[in-house]
Amino acid sequence: MTESVGFYQVKLQVQHAGFAGAPVLHLDLGVNAVTGQVAGSAQITQALPPPYGTTMIPYITGAILHTGFGQDTLLVHLTGQYVVSVPPPAIGSYLAHFSAALAVTKDWNGKGSFDYGGHVITDCTVKNVSTS
Repeated sequence: MTESVGFYQVKLQVQHAGFAGAPVLHLDLGVNAVTGQVAGSAQITQALPPPYGTTMIPYITGAILHTGFGQDTLLVHLTGQYVVSVPPPAIGSYLAHFSAALAVTKDWNGKGSFDYGGHVITDCTVKNVSTS
């Protein structure tokens, strides 16, 4: 993949391989290559019966930092919030926090981790699934 300039889109899949049923993070990000700012949305899927199984995170933001030595690694930090509805008989909803930390090469493949709703998923593989 050639080095991108300006604004471009990247789609990533972040998952901990080897654990059947583990949560999988799907990222759809817009990247401003000049400023290093990132914005987009995310979806976490897991093999659970409805209404669980899918968590939508409608808006996430973050930034890219470069290591600047050796093979340049992009360090990406993302944060966001999503609405969690409490199951009956309780009534109401609350905002839960999401964050992710990725260390990827310029082709957006690498390693990372993410946390949401008290769950921390570490030692994940980051795979660029963009169709270009």
